[in-house]
Formats: sequence, structure tokens, C-alpha cells
Amino acid sequence: MRRLLPHPLLTASLAILWLLLVNRLTVGHVVLGVLFGWVIPVVTSSFWPERIRIRHPLVLLRFLIVFVIDIVRGSFLVAGLILRGPRRLRPAFVEVPLALETDLAISLLANTISLTPGTVSAKLSADRRTLIVHTIDTGDAAALVVEIRQRYEAPLKKIFEQEE
Repeated sequence: MRRLLPHPLLTASLAILWLLLVNRLTVGHVVLGVLFGWVIPVVTSSFWPERIRIRHPLVLLRFLIVFVIDIVRGSFLVAGLILRGPRRLRPAFVEVPLALETDLAISLLANTISLTPGTVSAKLSADRRTLIVHTIDTGDAAALVVEIRQRYEAPLKKIFEQEE
């Protein structure tokens, strides 16, 4: 069964994503979405070195809600910063020490930061213990580190690394 359906959650997610992208709920699109959702994980299964296990699904849901809220909030904050003019910006590179250990969790953290307006993940240290983050406006770098660790890193650690 594992070879036929290697990642059931990914299959369902891809099928739903396809239906959202085409914005039509027809039998043909449902079949095509399920087909894409099945074929993509089967073809790419050799690239997945470890089995993904979501240890706390409710924490994942809360993380996604926080992430969406931060994207909306960040969009307005960045728009306000741009409208005020470049002279008031305080860009900075900030080092964020990492407690995450798995490649998946570190990658998701880096992508979450990059997808949130006003910040971008610039570099991961060779020992994978520090993430360099560029921010468009930083008043307090230490507060930014605390915010990233509390809002993103702690939930990701609980979702993907901590046992129940």
C-alpha cells in the first residue's frame, strides 16, 4: 500500500490545491486533481529520505493560522513602510540561533520567514545552527529573534520533532 500511495496527506493536499487553482468543481477536474495528487508523490518518493510525521496536527493548524495572519499583517506594515519613504527604513541582517534539527523543519522555517513580507531567509550556517535573516525594518534585533523563535520555530519543533 505504501508504494501505491506513499504520501496520502500530500495526495489530498495536491488534489485540493489543483481544484483551488482551476477554480472549478467538475468531475474532470476532480479526477485530474486526484491523478496529479497521486502521480507526483509516486514519482518523487525516491527524493524523500525520511517519512514525514506530523506529531501535533492541531499545533500545525494553529501555526498555519498565525502564518496567514502574519502575511496579511506584514503586507500592510511593508506597504506603510514603503509609503513613508526609504529614509526611515532600518534594514538589518539578524542571526537567529536554531533549535530545529531536521531538514524539513529548518526548510519550513526558512520558507515561512521568506514568505512573510518584510523578512527573507538569507543564509543557513554550515553547521545548521544559525539562520541569517534580512529584515526591511528592524528596531530591535533581539525582539525579532524572540518573535521568530516563538511564533515559528517552537511550533515547527513541536509539529515535526517532539514526541507526544
